[in-house]
Amino acid sequence: MAQFSVNARRLDPYKNFKFRVKWDGRYVAGVSKVSMLKRTTEAVKHRSGGDPSTSFKAPGRTEYDAITLERGVTHDLEFERWANKVWNWGSGPGGEVSLSDFRKDIIIELLNEAGQVALSYRVYRCWVSEYQPLPDLDANANAVAIAKLKLENEGWERDYDVAEPAEPSFTEP
Repeated sequence: MAQFSVNARRLDPYKNFKFRVKWDGRYVAGVSKVSMLKRTTEAVKHRSGGDPSTSFKAPGRTEYDAITLERGVTHDLEFERWANKVWNWGSGPGGEVSLSDFRKDIIIELLNEAGQVALSYRVYRCWVSEYQPLPDLDANANAVAIAKLKLENEGWERDYDVAEPAEPSFTEP
């Protein structure tokens, strides 16, 4: 049976510009862009020798694309601290990787226009495969300096416990 929305009056889809990212139980400050969540399942083709010239397809291995987080460069160290857990240059032999905690689960929350959590996704066993603390610097540009973190992951799922919020309504006096 199809599950219908509790809010029958909402016709507009959610916007892509209101969101938050959380790890280690805290929201990460200033994240301005999160790449899409994407998974791809390979098709495995097979046929028997006596079958006609067509093949059958079955689902095979599922892969999850890396997620890129972007934010303006600030003094906040969250991106750098996590990136250093994967590779801490100059730490000496045996100390390059923090094996006990270089992987983290993150939560991506999509908010409605009122700032209420509308959808939530948990991304599992993420680790930093690329870290860009500074962009190209250009004296002739007019842009915010953006830091990037690329996160490999082992899958994600929607948190179905996050229900559609009751949207606020303002009454006239």
